[in-house]
Amino acid sequence: MAKPWAASVLTIFPEMFPGPLAVSLAGRALEAGLWSLETLDIREFGIGRHRAVDDTPAGGGPGMVMRADVVGAALDRAIAGAPELPRILLSPRGRPLSQSLLRELAEGPGAHLVCGRFEGVDERVIEAKGLDEVSIGDYVLAGGELAALVLLDGVVRLLPGVVGAEASLSQESFEQGGLEYPHYTRPRSWEGWEIPDVLLSGDHGKIAEWRRREAERVTKERRPDLLGKNKGGKV
Repeated sequence: MAKPWAASVLTIFPEMFPGPLAVSLAGRALEAGLWSLETLDIREFGIGRHRAVDDTPAGGGPGMVMRADVVGAALDRAIAGAPELPRILLSPRGRPLSQSLLRELAEGPGAHLVCGRFEGVDERVIEAKGLDEVSIGDYVLAGGELAALVLLDGVVRLLPGVVGAEASLSQESFEQGGLEYPHYTRPRSWEGWEIPDVLLSGDHGKIAEWRRREAERVTKERRPDLLGKNKGGKV
């Protein structure tokens, strides 16, 4: 029997996990053993009586930086248990998280996720431990925990057996390099708004063509940067 997809999260706030991943599809999949989640408290490796994990930045400046020796020790513990897993640091300066990256991670054995805090992580541990920096958007959060939850939610739903209608995954936004077409359901008429006639025609060829055109229209209007964009993103 194949091992479940394994997530290892390194954080100073382990109580944030599994959080929202304990409910809905991800939660049921976690209970069913389709994936596993382990958290490692970085403060266990902190320095001194107060278990410090950060210090002032070399060269001066505002804020604090997570220490290389502390994060490195935590990573060594995690890596020793699963050396084959890719190592990801959730960071606003990382490459953008994409659907293709989520799919590639889902096809692998799992991932070690490091949640940064403060001004960031000492560059030496990033380079020495081969951390792949990944960002969920062009904005700054208080820490990497929410970003890790986003990444895990995106990966877990791609795992075999998690989503009931797995064929629908291939038609979602970003899977084909663009946004998805509009969706409709009952009632047929709502507050003067109608379902497009073509969707009620029973002609599957016309429906498929309408959906293709609508997907192109929505993408052009809302995310023209996606048009003709190649999918990529190696871990």
